[in-house]
Amino acid sequence: MIVPAWIWLATIGGLLVLLAIDLVIVDRKPHEVTVGEAGRWVAFYVACGVLFGIGIWMFSGGTHAGEYFAGYITEYSLSVDNLFIFLVIMSAFKVPAIHQHKVLLVGILLALVFRGVFIAVGAAAISQFSWVFYVFGAFLVYTAVKLSGSGLGGDDHDEEYEENRVTKWARKLFPVTDDYRDGKVFTKVDGKRLATPLFIVMIAIGSADLMFAVDSIPAIFGLTKEAFLVFAANAFALMGLRQLYFLLGGLLRRLVYLSMGLAVILAFIGVKMVLEALHTNTLPFVNGGEPLSVPTIGIPLSLSVIVGVLVITAVASLAKTHRDERRSTGEGPSEDDPTAGGTNGAAVTAERSPVEAGDTASDHR
Repeated sequence: MIVPAWIWLATIGGLLVLLAIDLVIVDRKPHEVTVGEAGRWVAFYVACGVLFGIGIWMFSGGTHAGEYFAGYITEYSLSVDNLFIFLVIMSAFKVPAIHQHKVLLVGILLALVFRGVFIAVGAAAISQFSWVFYVFGAFLVYTAVKLSGSGLGGDDHDEEYEENRVTKWARKLFPVTDDYRDGKVFTKVDGKRLATPLFIVMIAIGSADLMFAVDSIPAIFGLTKEAFLVFAANAFALMGLRQLYFLLGGLLRRLVYLSMGLAVILAFIGVKMVLEALHTNTLPFVNGGEPLSVPTIGIPLSLSVIVGVLVITAVASLAKTHRDERRSTGEGPSEDDPTAGGTNGAAVTAERSPVEAGDTASDHR
């Protein structure tokens, strides 16, 4: 796929225009984002991503369009899982509802920058070293095993936030005020320039985004080797992420099997990458440097598996939390009934939105 420089520039320019529109309309005045407002913006960004994919299909064919949509859906799904971490961070720092949108904007911008760098490095490595696919595939399978070991039932997302080294370093470098100072990032107190907790939250979100990029970029390279498609799928998946945060609200707590579903998807893509690496093998210590006659997985099958796993995950998650809610209200088997499986943890927290969660979490400031 040969992509002229002007198409790269036009795509990046279009994304910047979308961000500018978002800034002018949504962020011109700090406010609590309503479900209706978030829903309209999410629909708008999803429509932009779909239209972009249709454009690829019209001008470059169904194969590249399929790769784009498979990557877009995978990255969007991984981004939803990332929202759990955003929720934990917002709760830990008790970020006021009217400032959460601003924090998420900075987080998304940092994610775009980080992923852009990772995409450039990954594309260069793949073009020069064929063995990188073995490494990426093994890493995805390893990540899948970790997710599957901690994600059953969804309790892994209820842990308290612990500041990482980057955030602790920022606290030492910049003295921090005790309050948010009307959403300012820096302020002056007695002639001294101080950071506000909002700055520390942005550092926490940004450093978390860096870890997300390490997981997501190898996954999409397993679906397409085209750097342009990798970048576009990531960008459109991230654009509406902050509105999705407010739209899903308590639903985030209901997706108790999301980590399990993502583990299956990452393992599937990891195996796909290893098979492709074996099919085009050049490593001298593997089959004498000759390719192996192994089956490969095409994009139609990949897209079907990804969508199918996500649908099953969503249905199973909502069914489980519905059963838990019935038990907690006495409509179903008692919690003490030895024949009743599952826990009520999801039901207790299911209705807590990202805004409400910030009012009850412990203060790590």
